[in-house]
Amino acid sequence: MLHQETRALIIGGGFGGIQTALNLEAQHIPNLKITLVSNKSHFEYLPTLYRVITGKSPLEVCIPIRDIFEEKRIEFCLDTIISFDPEKRRAHGESGSTYQFDYAILALGSETAYFNIPGLSKHSFTFKSVREAIILKNHLHTLFEECKATSDPARKVSALHFVIVGGGPTGIELAGELSEYARALCTNHGISRDLLTIDILEGASRILPMFPKETSEIVKKRLHELQINVFTNRPMVKEELDTLEARGVSMNTQTVIWTAGVKPHSFYGTIKGFVFDQKGRVLVNEYLEAQGNNNIFVIGDGASTPFSGMAQTAVHDGNFVASVIGDKLKRIPILHYKPKKPYYSLPIGSGWAITSIGPFTLTGYKGWIVRRLADLRYFISILSFKKAFTVFQNGKILCETCEICNESIGV
Repeated sequence: MLHQETRALIIGGGFGGIQTALNLEAQHIPNLKITLVSNKSHFEYLPTLYRVITGKSPLEVCIPIRDIFEEKRIEFCLDTIISFDPEKRRAHGESGSTYQFDYAILALGSETAYFNIPGLSKHSFTFKSVREAIILKNHLHTLFEECKATSDPARKVSALHFVIVGGGPTGIELAGELSEYARALCTNHGISRDLLTIDILEGASRILPMFPKETSEIVKKRLHELQINVFTNRPMVKEELDTLEARGVSMNTQTVIWTAGVKPHSFYGTIKGFVFDQKGRVLVNEYLEAQGNNNIFVIGDGASTPFSGMAQTAVHDGNFVASVIGDKLKRIPILHYKPKKPYYSLPIGSGWAITSIGPFTLTGYKGWIVRRLADLRYFISILSFKKAFTVFQNGKILCETCEICNESIGV
């Protein structure tokens, strides 16, 4: 007698989607077909995305999904889901394909939110993807070339004034890396470092407002050591072509980098029957199923859970949902979801980080080593050791044909 195939459809190739697929596959559940659909052929390791902006190899954040799923019973489809029907248990792709499912896992991540600030979306830079990071990197090089060529002092100052809006982890990590990279570019182009200005604007009363106050003070001191200016209580008002206005201040700059706003993926709002919290996240039950929708799970940034928005949370959610599906199919008791508080590790410039794990906090080189080991540990969890170590090494190329990598080096 033939057993009917059970179909698990995963939408999204980020931390949560990849982890769900790998965990489900590792359980070796008979007659389970695992399909992951993503609009990107690669997985992006977002915690180190800022390094692409400052000239590091995109390989550290851009890993072909086929390498992750190599020799695994996981079907990967490069497609963009354009509609999702919970009642009929199917999703439609931009390619024209229809994906039927018995279990669906929505792991779409988040997207940039501009909060209706005039001119911001048109004139600012963001980097929520490798492509956006490469665009910003190329912009930086263009500015240094223009600065070297012009004799207009005001133009030079404007070109080398970089404003990062948002004093959260993304903003401060980028600021630290940009400080060292921009100074190196000054040397390479024969430009005085005195012309260089890097500012962080934060709307709250301190940077890293979601972290302990002691952490904020340590990080602020580190930023000052790197000659980075920190302005708090400065929410943005508007942005024009070469001008930024925040509360009580106006700045002339050609580079505004927006890191202050994210929101759950807008696709969630198109799904009939989903219920949302005040932040636009999908309300879920004790199994991470969307409320009122049996066997339709929402994980990571889109789920209304305590630590939603963190990569570690997405991985935790992926493991949990995979175990729930496995337990359902094996007809054994299912445990309830328990949020897991993430540790944090914030690198600020090369060789320095503040890392907190439970009651322990490490700063400086020790903190940086722990962060790099955490990166390596994750790569090993999704790749063979050889490939993981290749990804971990600066400047190494894993894939000769990746359009993202080739774009970044001008191929």
